[in-house]
Amino acid sequence: MKVTQEKLPASQIGLEIEITPEITKQTYEKVIKNLASTANISGFRKGKVPRPILLQRLGTTRIKAAALEELIQDGIEQAVKQEAIPVIGQPQLRSSFEDLIKNYEPGKPLTISAAVDVQPEVNLVQYTDLQAKAEEVKFDPERVENTLDKERQELATLIPVEGRAAQIGDIAVVDFKGVFSKVEGEDETAEPEPIPGAEATDFQVELQEDKFIPGFISGIVGMNPEETKEIAAQFPDPYANEDLAGKAATFTVTLKELKEKELPEVNDDFAQEISDFETLEELRASLVERYQKEADDKTKTNKQEALLTELLKHVEVDLPGTLIEQEVDAMLTQTAIRLSQQGLDIKNLFTQDIIAQLRERSRTEAIERIKRSLSLREIGKRESLVLTPEEIAARVTELLEQYPEEQDVDEDRLRSIVENELLTEKIIDWLLEHSSVELVPEGSLSPTEETELTESDADAPQTEEENSEASTEVTEG
Repeated sequence: MKVTQEKLPASQIGLEIEITPEITKQTYEKVIKNLASTANISGFRKGKVPRPILLQRLGTTRIKAAALEELIQDGIEQAVKQEAIPVIGQPQLRSSFEDLIKNYEPGKPLTISAAVDVQPEVNLVQYTDLQAKAEEVKFDPERVENTLDKERQELATLIPVEGRAAQIGDIAVVDFKGVFSKVEGEDETAEPEPIPGAEATDFQVELQEDKFIPGFISGIVGMNPEETKEIAAQFPDPYANEDLAGKAATFTVTLKELKEKELPEVNDDFAQEISDFETLEELRASLVERYQKEADDKTKTNKQEALLTELLKHVEVDLPGTLIEQEVDAMLTQTAIRLSQQGLDIKNLFTQDIIAQLRERSRTEAIERIKRSLSLREIGKRESLVLTPEEIAARVTELLEQYPEEQDVDEDRLRSIVENELLTEKIIDWLLEHSSVELVPEGSLSPTEETELTESDADAPQTEEENSEASTEVTEG
């Protein structure tokens, strides 16, 4: 078989495959023989249809098409094997099938044009002496105090309050019902429209402004037990429920009871109550160590990300479509697994339209992930960075001991994952040693909102009212 190779864009190899006259004849005759033994033609038993009748009834075009399908598949497979081409994905036929049928004559040579994806070549223009900037995340001692305060709040005892009005920090037990405020031009005599979900009885709420929509908490402050009051409030815009966003509301609120928190003292007994430590000093030291490590780990991650971003500016690689589609598939699978673990119905959520949109949105990230992976692999080869069996075995053993409850662990797959992660870490550490990453203050390279939100969410106490079904339509977020 004569095969001519041609280098194509997107890491493809074009193949011109010339199939010999003997093979084109043999395949054609084999197809006719198979059809003769299986075709149902009126007036003839299976396997007894005369060749002229078979050709007349089925038509030469259909028979040639069936023979061509075999010739194409076998021809490409043999060509790839003959040329020892490391193909990824499925080959693509470049020839027009209709033209092949017209040109195909059994007993004469046939030329097929195809293309196959192969692993791309990675050109590292530069990968040492890179210059980058990364944000340094510093340990914030206030996180320790915030954590201890959160635990104090959770252990607080509620004491009934008498003889004074409600104030910020109290726990109020209220009945409330919300309606939409009338806008200019509406019929003043018409009954106000109730707000869906904005009604509760014996509802316990901590009087903090961030617990409800603006105006609700401040309206309760100053009320006395058994007092009923109409409170004006307004839903933010934007708001989680778009139907309520920006709308004004009026709540009829009855304050039934007031309580205040009695917080425990922060001492050794408190430390023993909330942790396995015997003393408050040990607990504080543990929290300092934990948050210091988090800050250091985040700084290291920032350095790695900055360096990898800079590295990709010096990498030239022509990615084949197969690799991109495989990476997109992997990303969507990870997303589906994560959502399924959260209890969502993936079959209803992932419609064909949604999947198509997700695939398109994921392409840019998929391309970047592939480029990173290929670049790091290439650096590892050039610098002969490898792992010892002992390094891999130690990490596998550590994971198995860390999760002893896991059953039916595929140790071969675990070993493969560990090897990939450890090698990636080793290559990135090598890059960091051979480049320069300048640490700059946190927030100086990008907006701080995301970081602040993440940290505040990690330490914020979760109260009962935040989880109450009755408050889902009234509380913010």
